[in-house]
Amino acid sequence: MSRVTVETGGTVVKLCLGKETMRFHSIWLRDNAQDDETRDQINGQRLIALNQIPRETWVSDARVDADSLVITFKPENKVIRYDFEWLMENNYDEVKNLKRGWIPQDYETWDSDLKFVPSCDFDKLIKKNILAFNWLADVRKYGFGKIINGPITEGALFKVIELFGYVRETNYGKHFEVRTEVNPSNLAFTGLALQAHTDNPYRDPVPTLQLLYCLESSAAGGENMLVDGFKAITRLREENKEYFDLLANYSARFEYKNNKDVHLKSRRPIIELSSDGELIAIRFNNRSMSAVSDVPFDKMEKWYAAYRRLGEIIDDPNMEITFRLNPGEAFIVDNTRVLHARKGYSGTGKRWLQGCYSDKDGLNSAFYSLEKALAEESSHEA
Repeated sequence: MSRVTVETGGTVVKLCLGKETMRFHSIWLRDNAQDDETRDQINGQRLIALNQIPRETWVSDARVDADSLVITFKPENKVIRYDFEWLMENNYDEVKNLKRGWIPQDYETWDSDLKFVPSCDFDKLIKKNILAFNWLADVRKYGFGKIINGPITEGALFKVIELFGYVRETNYGKHFEVRTEVNPSNLAFTGLALQAHTDNPYRDPVPTLQLLYCLESSAAGGENMLVDGFKAITRLREENKEYFDLLANYSARFEYKNNKDVHLKSRRPIIELSSDGELIAIRFNNRSMSAVSDVPFDKMEKWYAAYRRLGEIIDDPNMEITFRLNPGEAFIVDNTRVLHARKGYSGTGKRWLQGCYSDKDGLNSAFYSLEKALAEESSHEA
């Protein structure tokens, strides 16, 4: 049974839907009205500023109509309808006191027990069907995904990026080559093994997606390795909350420069949290760490102990999954969450990958747009 009451002189609306009770302030309801005078019906953008809503806004009447709540606002005498489903999705009455380092429900952390690598055929991605949607969902859920059966041609990685976003150009250009070089400008261009890391921590903002596309792979070794940084951080917090807090409360410093005109610096915690404690990013790259000078003297030794322990967890073989990229295959990682590495490989044979950066907003947009399109298609078929 649904019922609604207006309380506190019209400034609060209380809605009961069965056993669930929700309260909303009148100013919040008015600001979030979905009518065509308040919101653009195509892009959802607000058409008015808050200062155009009367400061003394209050509710003179509230009633239930089918699966909606109908509100009359004064002094505008404006009537607005709100779907119950929308109200439940945006209910703020009981904001939970979440543990620092909490992770969104649509994420699933993993370690070496992960039984599969989320994969999708290149042609299926281009068709943007249910398989592409499922792959995008997996990338969001696990922080990475693999692409198979792609063309073995230079620049093919751009066709992948075009499916959900744009290339994030850097001082390395629109893309970079990953193969053995003489006098390399970066350790990634040697045959040495690399510790699991996130890329470009010296940038602000950091590129949030990285794509690596394989064109040649005849050298022995060189397997790709991934570690879920959020799983590593959760493990650290459970082991030693003080270590977790030290790496979250104080900034590290990262730096990169070449012999020409590039000198990049950033100052961010290794463990980055939102204002309400959500775990939003890890920055871990020992090669790019500069002198840490934002930790108080009496906490520096403990901070280094915490940093060392997180590195040990990341290096634990039980945290990693490993796979080999063959020509025409690629993988994408959430560079704010999943650390990547490479096993060492021999100097014989060839190993050539092309890489580039992009950002999660494009991938998320593609996911939500495809979700809506598939839902509309399903409703039309029904």
